[in-house]
Amino acid sequence: MDTLTSSGGAGRDAGPGQHEPGPAARSADTAAARSADVTAARSTDTAAARSADVAARYADVAARSADVAARDSYGRLLALLAAATSDLAAAEDALADAFERALRTWPSQGVPDSPDAWLLTVARNRLRDVWKSARVQRAVPLDDGWHALAGTDDIDVDSIPDRRLELMLVCAHPAIERAAHTPLMLNTVLGFTADQVGRAFSVPPSTMATRLVRAKKRIKAAGIPFRIPDRADLPARMASVLEAVYGAYVIDWATGPQARRLPSEALHLAEVLATLVPGDPEARGLAALIELSAARAPARADAGGRFVPLAEQDPSLWNPNLISRAHEHLRAAHARGQLGRFQLEAAIQAVHCARERDGTTDWQALLALHRILQSVAPSLGSGVALAAVTAEVDGPAAGLATLDALLAEAGQPARRFQPARATRAHLLDRLGREEEAVAAYDSAISLTHDTAERQYLEHRRDRAGREGRQGRQGRQGQHDPLESRP
Repeated sequence: MDTLTSSGGAGRDAGPGQHEPGPAARSADTAAARSADVTAARSTDTAAARSADVAARYADVAARSADVAARDSYGRLLALLAAATSDLAAAEDALADAFERALRTWPSQGVPDSPDAWLLTVARNRLRDVWKSARVQRAVPLDDGWHALAGTDDIDVDSIPDRRLELMLVCAHPAIERAAHTPLMLNTVLGFTADQVGRAFSVPPSTMATRLVRAKKRIKAAGIPFRIPDRADLPARMASVLEAVYGAYVIDWATGPQARRLPSEALHLAEVLATLVPGDPEARGLAALIELSAARAPARADAGGRFVPLAEQDPSLWNPNLISRAHEHLRAAHARGQLGRFQLEAAIQAVHCARERDGTTDWQALLALHRILQSVAPSLGSGVALAAVTAEVDGPAAGLATLDALLAEAGQPARRFQPARATRAHLLDRLGREEEAVAAYDSAISLTHDTAERQYLEHRRDRAGREGRQGRQGRQGQHDPLESRP
């Protein structure tokens, strides 16, 4: 037995299955293999999910970095590129290509240490490619553009402070048509679209786009140098710069309280202006105007996002720090003894904000200020405001008469001016002329781009319509005394 057993184990070839694991061992191995497969699959899925999550985060970081660069650096990057070529349109196209490339490459390659320098380099190279193209070489001497672009190689972008103000001064060059100064600044320096700028000036977007293109072509054709001007040139161009900042404020305010960022572009630029030229009373007045308006922004919409008109706003929601800062600007401006438009507008806003102290509005003071403003700097906007305040002091009929006279004199531009349409609807509503009010509200609604304000006007229109129908029904149900006469 021992011999058979030992010889069988050592000298005989093993038959099928003799040295294979048993069923339990095979099940264990199979389970282990399946477990390993599942674990590997899960690891693969987890790795893929993590990879996708990381990629999404990188894409988000890249997009936010590009957005920050676009908001904070667009104007100064454009200034550097345009300074080399005097071609705004080409500089804008090159910078747009740079931002597009950033959104494609930053998610995978990472955001560069200096996004502005990266963008400037890509945009500059894009311009060089354009200058080297056969089309341009046939039309323009290559050396002019090539050598000009070479100057941007030595610029340390990150060492340059906010230069948008300087570019605004460049856009206010005397050789550029004065009417194009403000729209050009808003479009190129602050990045507002032709549609936004057109609405601010009550001009159709297509017309504004044509004007902007024409202005840029004129700059290129005249070879106007895009250089940062000396401080000695500042006073001559300050009026256009103030108008441009005011235009930015109008656009920013019209975007609606939910979309507005505080501090806004206009608020930031106004403070820069007041710091740069503290002795200019109008720069101080403009800063005060924008700060007083921005102070009320939190109260322009209720908790449900519904528009709240100024007279119904809760003063406790207004920003006291901005109001205090605005009063500092107004006191500094008053000390100069030179009255101007922006100081008057700021004074008007200060009277409205005084309701925070005693809960009342001094309409007589507002009427006096509005009349002075309309005589010093007449405009469609100030005229409409004068009509509204006249209605508060002398009644809605007097206000409507003032407004209709203004609209008749203003002509076509008044038809596209939303505040005029909305004010007229409100005054007709107060006078009980419901059918006319409904039509006027419809006109105002068609020109209103802010969702909350549009909903507010629709509510007022619907209420006027209901009151009109009820009034007609009431009149139909009344007994006419003439009917009882023989």
